[in-house]
Amino acid sequence: MAFSLPGFDLAAFVRDTLAEDLGTGLPGGGHDVTSESVIPADARFSGVMDSRDAIMVAGLPIAEAFFRALDPAMEIEVLVEEGMQVGPGTDLMRLSGNARAMLTAERSALNTVQHLSGIATLVRTYVDAMDNLRCTLLDTRKTIPGLRMLEKYAVRMGGGRNHRMGLWDAAMIKDNHVLVAGSVGEAVRRAVAAGVTEIICEVDRLDQIEPSLAAGATRLLLDNMDADTLREAVGIVNGRVPTEASGGINLDTIKPKAASGVNYVSVGRLTQSAPAADIGLDFTPL
Repeated sequence: MAFSLPGFDLAAFVRDTLAEDLGTGLPGGGHDVTSESVIPADARFSGVMDSRDAIMVAGLPIAEAFFRALDPAMEIEVLVEEGMQVGPGTDLMRLSGNARAMLTAERSALNTVQHLSGIATLVRTYVDAMDNLRCTLLDTRKTIPGLRMLEKYAVRMGGGRNHRMGLWDAAMIKDNHVLVAGSVGEAVRRAVAAGVTEIICEVDRLDQIEPSLAAGATRLLLDNMDADTLREAVGIVNGRVPTEASGGINLDTIKPKAASGVNYVSVGRLTQSAPAADIGLDFTPL
Protein backbone atom coordinates (compact mmCIF):
# COMPACT_ATOMS: atom_id res chain seq x y z
CA MET A 1 0.00 0.00 0.00
CA ALA A 2 1.63 3.26 -1.13
CA PHE A 3 1.81 5.91 1.57
CA SER A 4 3.18 9.42 1.30
CA LEU A 5 2.87 12.57 3.37
CA PRO A 6 4.57 15.88 2.50
CA GLY A 7 7.41 16.44 4.96
CA PHE A 8 7.24 12.91 6.41
CA ASP A 9 9.96 10.32 5.75
CA LEU A 10 8.28 6.94 6.22
CA ALA A 11 11.49 4.93 5.80
CA ALA A 12 13.32 7.03 8.39
CA PHE A 13 10.38 6.81 10.81
CA VAL A 14 10.28 3.02 10.54
CA ARG A 15 14.05 2.73 10.85
CA ASP A 16 14.30 5.01 13.88
CA THR A 17 11.30 3.45 15.66
CA LEU A 18 12.63 -0.08 15.23
CA ALA A 19 16.10 1.05 16.30
CA GLU A 20 14.61 2.51 19.50
CA ASP A 21 12.85 -0.77 20.31
CA LEU A 22 15.88 -2.90 19.43
CA GLY A 23 18.33 -0.71 21.33
CA THR A 24 20.46 -0.16 18.26
CA GLY A 25 23.73 1.50 19.22
CA LEU A 26 23.43 0.64 22.91
CA PRO A 27 25.68 -1.89 24.69
CA GLY A 28 24.17 -5.31 24.01
CA GLY A 29 21.48 -3.80 21.81
CA GLY A 30 20.54 -4.20 18.21
CA HIS A 31 18.50 -7.38 18.36
CA ASP A 32 15.30 -8.95 19.72
CA VAL A 33 16.71 -11.26 22.40
CA THR A 34 13.37 -12.96 23.10
CA SER A 35 12.49 -13.86 19.53
CA GLU A 36 16.05 -14.89 18.70
CA SER A 37 16.30 -17.18 21.71
CA VAL A 38 12.84 -18.74 21.50
CA ILE A 39 11.76 -18.71 17.82
CA PRO A 40 13.67 -20.71 15.14
CA ALA A 41 15.08 -18.51 12.40
CA ASP A 42 13.04 -20.26 9.70
CA ALA A 43 9.73 -20.37 11.62
CA ARG A 44 6.75 -18.81 9.89
CA PHE A 45 3.59 -17.22 11.28
CA SER A 46 0.30 -16.04 9.92
CA GLY A 47 -1.35 -13.15 11.70
CA VAL A 48 -4.54 -11.12 11.82
CA MET A 49 -4.78 -7.55 13.09
CA ASP A 50 -8.29 -6.72 14.23
CA SER A 51 -10.25 -4.02 16.01
CA ARG A 52 -11.76 -4.85 19.38
CA ASP A 53 -13.98 -1.74 19.38
CA ALA A 54 -15.73 0.49 16.85
CA ILE A 55 -13.02 2.75 15.42
CA MET A 56 -12.00 5.03 12.58
CA VAL A 57 -9.03 3.37 10.89
CA ALA A 58 -5.70 5.17 10.48
CA GLY A 59 -2.12 4.00 10.15
CA LEU A 60 -2.33 0.63 8.40
CA PRO A 61 0.15 1.57 5.61
CA ILE A 62 2.68 2.48 8.29
CA ALA A 63 2.14 -0.82 10.10
CA GLU A 64 2.70 -2.58 6.78
CA ALA A 65 6.00 -0.72 6.36
CA PHE A 66 7.25 -1.97 9.75
CA PHE A 67 6.65 -5.59 8.81
CA ARG A 68 8.15 -5.22 5.32
CA ALA A 69 11.25 -3.55 6.75
CA LEU A 70 12.10 -6.80 8.56
CA ASP A 71 10.71 -9.26 6.00
CA PRO A 72 10.44 -7.75 2.51
CA ALA A 73 8.83 -10.98 1.25
CA MET A 74 6.07 -10.96 3.85
CA GLU A 75 2.60 -11.44 2.39
CA ILE A 76 0.36 -8.63 3.63
CA GLU A 77 -3.28 -8.03 2.80
CA VAL A 78 -4.80 -4.77 4.03
CA LEU A 79 -8.52 -5.40 4.40
CA VAL A 80 -9.99 -1.94 5.05
CA GLU A 81 -9.34 1.55 3.73
CA GLU A 82 -7.81 4.38 5.70
CA GLY A 83 -10.48 6.65 7.19
CA MET A 84 -13.08 3.86 7.22
CA GLN A 85 -15.38 3.43 10.20
CA VAL A 86 -15.47 -0.22 11.30
CA GLY A 87 -17.24 -2.16 14.03
CA PRO A 88 -15.85 -4.37 16.79
CA GLY A 89 -14.25 -7.56 15.57
CA THR A 90 -13.33 -6.22 12.13
CA ASP A 91 -10.21 -7.75 10.59
CA LEU A 92 -7.92 -4.95 9.42
CA MET A 93 -4.87 -6.77 8.06
CA ARG A 94 -3.69 -10.32 7.35
CA LEU A 95 -0.02 -11.27 7.32
CA SER A 96 2.08 -14.30 6.53
CA GLY A 97 5.84 -14.50 6.79
CA ASN A 98 8.90 -14.88 8.99
CA ALA A 99 7.85 -15.32 12.61
CA ARG A 100 10.78 -13.43 14.13
CA ALA A 101 10.16 -10.46 11.84
CA MET A 102 6.49 -10.36 12.82
CA LEU A 103 7.20 -10.50 16.53
CA THR A 104 9.94 -7.87 16.34
CA ALA A 105 7.80 -5.43 14.34
CA GLU A 106 4.55 -6.17 16.19
CA ARG A 107 4.72 -3.54 18.93
CA SER A 108 5.90 -0.71 16.72
CA ALA A 109 3.18 -1.49 14.18
CA LEU A 110 0.44 -1.81 16.79
CA ASN A 111 1.50 1.29 18.73
CA THR A 112 1.26 3.35 15.56
CA VAL A 113 -2.12 2.04 14.42
CA GLN A 114 -3.59 2.21 17.93
CA HIS A 115 -2.45 5.80 18.40
CA LEU A 116 -3.49 7.10 15.00
CA SER A 117 -6.80 5.24 14.98
CA GLY A 118 -7.45 6.55 18.49
CA ILE A 119 -7.03 10.11 17.24
CA ALA A 120 -9.20 9.48 14.18
CA THR A 121 -11.90 7.89 16.34
CA LEU A 122 -11.94 10.81 18.80
CA VAL A 123 -12.12 13.27 15.91
CA ARG A 124 -15.14 11.44 14.51
CA THR A 125 -16.79 11.60 17.94
CA TYR A 126 -16.33 15.38 18.00
CA VAL A 127 -17.54 15.80 14.42
CA ASP A 128 -20.67 13.82 15.25
CA ALA A 129 -21.25 15.80 18.45
CA MET A 130 -20.81 19.08 16.56
CA ASP A 131 -23.48 17.97 14.07
CA ASN A 132 -22.96 21.02 11.88
CA LEU A 133 -21.98 20.81 8.21
CA ARG A 134 -21.35 24.57 8.07
CA CYS A 135 -18.62 24.42 10.73
CA THR A 136 -15.25 22.67 10.41
CA LEU A 137 -13.41 20.88 13.21
CA LEU A 138 -9.70 21.75 13.43
CA ASP A 139 -6.78 20.34 15.35
CA THR A 140 -3.99 22.42 16.97
CA ARG A 141 -0.20 22.26 17.41
CA LYS A 142 -0.63 20.25 20.62
CA THR A 143 1.02 17.18 19.18
CA ILE A 144 3.64 14.73 20.42
CA PRO A 145 7.08 15.96 19.27
CA GLY A 146 8.14 14.09 16.16
CA LEU A 147 4.65 12.79 15.39
CA ARG A 148 2.92 15.93 14.13
CA MET A 149 2.62 14.88 10.50
CA LEU A 150 1.17 11.52 11.45
CA GLU A 151 -1.19 12.88 14.09
CA LYS A 152 -2.52 15.56 11.77
CA TYR A 153 -2.95 12.89 9.10
CA ALA A 154 -5.06 10.91 11.61
CA VAL A 155 -7.20 14.00 12.21
CA ARG A 156 -8.01 14.08 8.51
CA MET A 157 -8.85 10.37 8.55
CA GLY A 158 -11.36 11.08 11.32
CA GLY A 159 -13.14 13.78 9.35
CA GLY A 160 -11.45 16.89 10.75
CA ARG A 161 -9.11 19.36 9.09
CA ASN A 162 -5.71 20.68 10.00
CA HIS A 163 -4.98 24.06 11.51
CA ARG A 164 -1.57 25.47 10.59
CA MET A 165 1.09 22.76 10.47
CA GLY A 166 3.64 24.71 12.46
CA LEU A 167 5.15 28.08 13.20
CA TRP A 168 6.06 28.63 9.56
CA ASP A 169 2.85 28.56 7.53
CA ALA A 170 0.76 31.23 9.26
CA ALA A 171 1.15 33.86 11.94
CA MET A 172 -0.94 33.33 15.06
CA ILE A 173 -0.95 36.37 17.30
CA LYS A 174 -1.72 35.43 20.89
CA ASP A 175 -1.78 37.26 24.21
CA ASN A 176 1.99 37.22 24.75
CA HIS A 177 2.61 38.71 21.31
CA VAL A 178 0.04 41.39 22.10
CA LEU A 179 1.71 42.02 25.46
CA VAL A 180 5.00 42.85 23.77
CA ALA A 181 3.48 44.78 20.85
CA GLY A 182 1.17 46.78 23.11
CA SER A 183 -2.15 46.02 21.42
CA VAL A 184 -3.76 43.55 19.03
CA GLY A 185 -3.83 46.19 16.32
CA GLU A 186 -0.12 46.90 16.61
CA ALA A 187 0.75 43.19 16.68
CA VAL A 188 -1.25 42.58 13.50
CA ARG A 189 0.25 45.64 11.81
CA ARG A 190 3.75 44.32 12.49
CA ALA A 191 2.88 40.97 10.90
CA VAL A 192 1.40 42.74 7.86
CA ALA A 193 4.50 44.92 7.55
CA ALA A 194 6.65 41.80 7.62
CA GLY A 195 4.84 40.47 4.57
CA VAL A 196 2.92 37.66 6.28
CA THR A 197 -0.12 36.79 4.18
CA GLU A 198 -2.10 34.63 6.63
CA ILE A 199 -2.53 36.29 10.02
CA ILE A 200 -4.69 34.64 12.67
CA CYS A 201 -5.35 36.94 15.59
CA GLU A 202 -6.60 35.68 18.94
CA VAL A 203 -9.13 37.93 20.63
CA ASP A 204 -10.70 37.30 24.01
CA ARG A 205 -12.79 40.49 24.15
CA LEU A 206 -15.30 41.91 21.72
CA ASP A 207 -13.58 45.29 21.70
CA GLN A 208 -10.47 43.71 20.15
CA ILE A 209 -12.31 42.65 17.00
CA GLU A 210 -12.41 45.92 15.08
CA PRO A 211 -8.76 46.88 15.78
CA SER A 212 -7.65 43.42 14.63
CA LEU A 213 -9.64 43.64 11.41
CA ALA A 214 -8.61 47.20 10.68
CA ALA A 215 -4.95 46.23 11.01
CA GLY A 216 -5.28 43.37 8.51
CA ALA A 217 -6.02 40.10 10.36
CA THR A 218 -7.18 37.39 7.96
CA ARG A 219 -8.86 35.19 10.60
CA LEU A 220 -10.04 35.77 14.14
CA LEU A 221 -9.60 33.16 16.85
CA LEU A 222 -12.34 33.82 19.40
CA ASP A 223 -10.81 32.56 22.62
CA ASN A 224 -12.75 31.11 25.55
CA MET A 225 -16.04 32.77 24.66
CA ASP A 226 -19.39 31.20 25.54
CA ALA A 227 -21.91 30.49 22.81
CA ASP A 228 -23.81 33.78 23.26
CA THR A 229 -20.61 35.85 23.12
CA LEU A 230 -19.45 33.91 20.08
CA ARG A 231 -22.72 34.68 18.35
CA GLU A 232 -22.26 38.38 19.10
CA ALA A 233 -18.68 38.29 17.85
CA VAL A 234 -19.73 36.60 14.61
CA GLY A 235 -22.29 39.36 14.13
CA ILE A 236 -19.64 42.05 14.57
CA VAL A 237 -17.28 40.36 12.11
CA ASN A 238 -20.19 40.00 9.67
CA GLY A 239 -18.33 37.71 7.26
CA ARG A 240 -15.32 39.95 6.72
CA VAL A 241 -12.92 37.16 7.74
CA PRO A 242 -13.36 33.56 8.89
CA THR A 243 -13.90 33.04 12.61
CA GLU A 244 -12.71 30.25 14.87
CA ALA A 245 -13.93 29.24 18.32
CA SER A 246 -11.21 27.92 20.61
CA GLY A 247 -10.91 27.14 24.31
CA GLY A 248 -13.42 25.39 26.51
CA ILE A 249 -14.49 23.09 23.68
CA ASN A 250 -15.60 19.63 24.77
CA LEU A 251 -18.26 17.14 23.73
CA ASP A 252 -20.89 19.02 25.74
CA THR A 253 -20.08 22.52 24.45
CA ILE A 254 -19.05 21.93 20.84
CA LYS A 255 -22.55 21.85 19.36
CA PRO A 256 -23.81 25.18 20.77
CA LYS A 257 -20.48 26.86 20.04
CA ALA A 258 -20.45 25.62 16.45
CA ALA A 259 -24.07 26.76 16.09
CA SER A 260 -23.01 30.34 16.95
CA GLY A 261 -22.02 30.83 13.31
CA VAL A 262 -18.24 30.43 13.54
CA ASN A 263 -16.49 28.87 10.57
CA TYR A 264 -14.17 26.69 12.63
CA VAL A 265 -13.91 25.06 16.03
CA SER A 266 -10.43 23.98 17.19
CA VAL A 267 -9.80 21.33 19.86
CA GLY A 268 -6.37 20.58 21.31
CA ARG A 269 -7.49 17.32 22.89
CA LEU A 270 -7.82 15.64 19.50
CA THR A 271 -4.06 15.07 19.35
CA GLN A 272 -3.02 15.92 22.90
CA SER A 273 -4.90 13.22 24.80
CA ALA A 274 -6.78 10.87 22.49
CA PRO A 275 -7.02 7.37 23.98
CA ALA A 276 -5.45 4.54 22.01
CA ALA A 277 -7.80 2.40 19.98
CA ASP A 278 -8.16 -1.22 21.13
CA ILE A 279 -6.51 -3.14 18.28
CA GLY A 280 -4.93 -6.58 18.57
CA LEU A 281 -2.68 -8.83 16.51
CA ASP A 282 -2.98 -12.61 16.86
CA PHE A 283 -0.45 -15.06 15.37
CA THR A 284 -0.71 -18.70 14.33
CA PRO A 285 2.35 -20.88 13.56
CA LEU A 286 2.48 -22.23 9.99
